[in-house]
Amino acid sequence: MAPSDPFAAADILLEASDLTVVRGGKEILAGAGLKVRGGEIVTLIGPNGAGKTTIIKVVLGLMKADQGKVMRRPGLVIGYMPQRLHIDPTLPLTVGRFLALGGSRGNGKGRARAAEVLGEVGAGAVMDTPLQAVSGGEFQRVVLARALLREPDLLVLDEPSQGIDVNGQAELYRLIARIRDRRGCGVLMVSHDLHLVMADTDEVVCLNHHVCCAGRPEMVTNDPSYIQLFGRQVAGTLAVYHHHHDHDHDAGGNVISHGEGEDHHG
Repeated sequence: MAPSDPFAAADILLEASDLTVVRGGKEILAGAGLKVRGGEIVTLIGPNGAGKTTIIKVVLGLMKADQGKVMRRPGLVIGYMPQRLHIDPTLPLTVGRFLALGGSRGNGKGRARAAEVLGEVGAGAVMDTPLQAVSGGEFQRVVLARALLREPDLLVLDEPSQGIDVNGQAELYRLIARIRDRRGCGVLMVSHDLHLVMADTDEVVCLNHHVCCAGRPEMVTNDPSYIQLFGRQVAGTLAVYHHHHDHDHDAGGNVISHGEGEDHHG
């Protein structure tokens, strides 16, 4: 269940402050920070090389910062979807077996639970498919299912839509928003698909080695720092919008109806 006030100070899942990372004499992060609350989608944006993946690795404990601190809620369970996941093409591995190898909290990691989560992400038909044979969109949903098997309080998604066409990207971002709504988890996401993620994002953090600006999407898109990074013409096309959309598609293109009169972000 989502908390009644997901933005209350007591519901902070993760907070990083004053993060500085220097590698090879180059400052990758300089005093950067972010905060994620339960039931909130926070999206990190910024140009290539801005330090987005670095800050994700630091908050996950995969990389040590030279300065700053990261605070996590005690007992916080994180489901992580990395930017790249290399699978040996010669390894005979089905989707179901791949999910069985993933981590969980020990409460139903078996085939039935895997099938349930695959269904939740719209990839229920690929359980017995060799992992190397699934499409790009199906693979991203499978990796998302793997993260969800941990029953996470916080989902961390690093460029979740890479390798997917623009229609598939929009579907995936709507799926992530529905997962947040259903599970009440927080989501920290890195994305370059600005025009697609803005409507379903609660908080945007614009990073270029330091935090250039942060806030609600409609505030950030009008911030001079944001416009300077992405250009006035591009920024001006990224108005936050909503539209009526009474269905989505699974990874195979099949329609998933949500009933009449339900509004979805797009």
